[in-house]
Amino acid sequence: MNVDKLKECWAQVAGHGGDVVAHWFYAHLFVHYPETRELFPVSMAAQRDRLVQALGRIVSSVDQLEDLVPYLEDLGRDHRKFGALAAHFPAVGDSLLATVAHFSGGRWTATLESDWAAAYGLVANVMTKAADNAAQTTPAYWEARLTEVEQRAFDIAVLRLSTDVPVPYQAGQSLALEATDIRPRLWRWYSPANPPGGTDIELHVRMVPGGAVSSALVRSSSVGDRVRLGPPIGHLAVEPDSVRPLLMIAGGTGFAPLKAVIGQLAAAGETRQVALYFGVRRVGDIYDYDALEKLNAEHDWLTVTIVVSEDPVWPGPQGLVGEVALAAQDWSGHDVSVCGSPDMVAGTVQMVIDRGVPAAQIKYDAY
Repeated sequence: MNVDKLKECWAQVAGHGGDVVAHWFYAHLFVHYPETRELFPVSMAAQRDRLVQALGRIVSSVDQLEDLVPYLEDLGRDHRKFGALAAHFPAVGDSLLATVAHFSGGRWTATLESDWAAAYGLVANVMTKAADNAAQTTPAYWEARLTEVEQRAFDIAVLRLSTDVPVPYQAGQSLALEATDIRPRLWRWYSPANPPGGTDIELHVRMVPGGAVSSALVRSSSVGDRVRLGPPIGHLAVEPDSVRPLLMIAGGTGFAPLKAVIGQLAAAGETRQVALYFGVRRVGDIYDYDALEKLNAEHDWLTVTIVVSEDPVWPGPQGLVGEVALAAQDWSGHDVSVCGSPDMVAGTVQMVIDRGVPAAQIKYDAY
């Protein structure tokens, strides 16, 4: 398999525009394999974006299996919730090769076709094995119902839901959620704000511009609504054997998984020092203020600092939360967890690295 040629080919294909490429792929898939259509939502707009993003990540990492395999295993386990079966992989592979061939034009060769087929075979094999292994011990998803919907701000709600059995996630991980009654067949990632072990789960949801699921959950969900929860993914869980103190930097509802981690540390009798910096734009965005104050008061190993970036009435620290946190002291001897919007995470992680924290000590997720 010529990895450089694969990457070069994908760059040419993606250059036609992600939406155009994905639209052609799904048109080919649904025309030639109509039985796959029921696996997808009615509106395919978000799905098309995800396809191109996933393909880009896979192709860019195809020669770095130590990074790619865990990602593919997560995808394999996660796709069980859609009803995706091993029998669907040949159809997807056929449409993928047809798509790449179409947008490659005259540059498409038998060698490229062979390399793409080999790469897809690797992807399908890893995903299928992970899905099969997961099926031995866990369901494809867990049924739940909303037990409380609390509006904390115009665009933020705290939801509580109950499952019949505990969902086996780790504090810091995320669960895919389908709002079965109000947005069927659309799945989005949300992080429990409480540690695992029980049948009650707390979620912090902020409306995303144009977000069909987040808007429905914040503005239209009601007690009793059915939801489904997919398998957990994510890498924000605290290293159990580390003795380094912790720095946590959260933006907005990125506080949720870190709140779960703090709860787990407290239950385990934590003794390491933990510094949490929670950043928002405006004072009205401090949606979980009481919980922050309670955590700060209850645990002498924890310090909580709230940072506001765009509201001059705030009497505390002002500015970007990452900049404020990193200006406070040297964190190079700490484990660091960062959670928030994609832009906030990318910028903050780079700042943390630039300030001398080894990359191996930094945890974050990018979905």
